[in-house]
Amino acid sequence: MTINRMVSIMAGSMVLLSLALTHIAGQIDLLHPTWLWLTGFVGLNVFQMGFTGFCPAAKVFKALGFREATNASSAMASDKSCC
Repeated sequence: MTINRMVSIMAGSMVLLSLALTHIAGQIDLLHPTWLWLTGFVGLNVFQMGFTGFCPAAKVFKALGFREATNASSAMASDKSCC
């Protein structure tokens, strides 16, 4: 498992945990449609991306013409505006 996937799993877990704890504390009601459903959807997608490697947003950005970086060092080296 790579560091990027572990970060995705941790980030998704923290978003979902914060929603669950807020609901348990009675500060929000998850049974009513609110913008918190968007937060839960994003957290769930980040969590599943950590395990599967599939990211729907990456597919959309790729279809729009954005390019993928092969790794951080090559992306930094190709950026002439840095330093």
